[in-house]
Amino acid sequence: MKKMREIAGYVLGGLMFVLLIPTVMWLASGRPDFGDIPVWRIVIAVVIAVVGIALSVWSIVYMRHKGDGNPMDAFGHEVAPRTRHLMTDGPYRLSRNPMLTGSFVYYAGVCFCLWTWQALLVFAAFIAIMLLQVRSEEKRLLQDFGAEYEEYCRRTGRFWPKG
Repeated sequence: MKKMREIAGYVLGGLMFVLLIPTVMWLASGRPDFGDIPVWRIVIAVVIAVVGIALSVWSIVYMRHKGDGNPMDAFGHEVAPRTRHLMTDGPYRLSRNPMLTGSFVYYAGVCFCLWTWQALLVFAAFIAIMLLQVRSEEKRLLQDFGAEYEEYCRRTGRFWPKG
């Protein structure tokens, strides 16, 4: 049962992040015909999107193996087993939320492809919701990992590497 719950979490998360939100962007944009989008813009958008997905997948795999858990924690509710170890290496040395950063990059690619203010509005709404989620998650991480997490926050940016 525990394994099924974990698999369901990954499938649900994948469907939501990879398919649902870009579909909402496309629908909000008036369902543009992809044949009308210049090829050069599609190529650039695909490159951006692949980079974003690659960062997200790297983060998920790293979290599963090194963190001994997974990312499915939604607004303080454990959807699947939480990580038991604070991850500060791999993609987590670049950002405290590399999975989400990868999603942001992926959606930037989708927005670039669609090139509409409506897609950008959906993206902005997603960012706002995820900021709330991240703040909730940060409270839990501080509670779980204390001073170790505070030090990690000082040296690592929330979404982007610190300069």
